Amino acid sequence: QVQLIESGGGLVQAGGSLRLSCTASGRTFSARAMGWFRQAPGQERTFVAGINWSDGIRKYGDSMKGRFTISRDNAKNTVYLQMNSLKPEDTAVYYCAAGGIPLSPGPAPYDFSYWGQGTQVTVSS
Repeated sequence: QVQLIESGGGLVQAGGSLRLSCTASGRTFSARAMGWFRQAPGQERTFVAGINWSDGIRKYGDSMKGRFTISRDNAKNTVYLQMNSLKPEDTAVYYCAAGGIPLSPGPAPYDFSYWGQGTQVTVSS
């Protein structure tokens, strides 16, 4: 089992920034990739960003490129999501996820076995 604890969500004005953190514990050696997904009310859970633990390869959802940056600290088993130039449409619950395979070309929720409890991000206009 891998346990994931997220932090860093909150309320921010449009154009502002937030940094989310996700710390993994437990059988972390079984995780090959970490990802962030988000889900707004009434919508599907969508891919935001992902990173491989070993080689650091990163992938981003189309609407996040250039605004969001994912990074990792292997020593701390922690992944970060730096979100800049936030827009009201970025409002959602953000979930951290861990998967046992490296990132696929199009990461999807079913690629990931472990999930955090989610953290709310609200961007006001």
